[in-house]
Amino acid sequence: MWKGASNKTFSKARLLRNSMTEPEKMLWQRLSNNQLEGFKFRRQHPILFYIVDFYCHALQLVIEIDGGYHGTAEQMIKDEERTKHLEANNITVIRFTNEAVMNDIEEVIKEIVNTINNLKGLDVK
Repeated sequence: MWKGASNKTFSKARLLRNSMTEPEKMLWQRLSNNQLEGFKFRRQHPILFYIVDFYCHALQLVIEIDGGYHGTAEQMIKDEERTKHLEANNITVIRFTNEAVMNDIEEVIKEIVNTINNLKGLDVK
């Protein structure tokens, strides 16, 4: 189990991989097969008791794509708590909205590449 993820979390992740949102599919087309800076990304990956949208183990980088409900006060608190838990495990988290991915995927990719370059500068393996 990765960072304490349970078998149940892994099973749920498998189901989520089969029902990705359109923005997730769009970004996955750009992340899959080591296309982005040569790094391998996983989709719907269990970490702790969370399932993150995209994860690069070599960089310990999580990419989250947030739908409209992430703008609610309650969900913003949950997202902040989730980010703090992941960061406490030395994982970098970056977030994009569905709209950002759908309307300006190139800018999203540029921000991800900048984050990758910053993490590589920290000698992340």
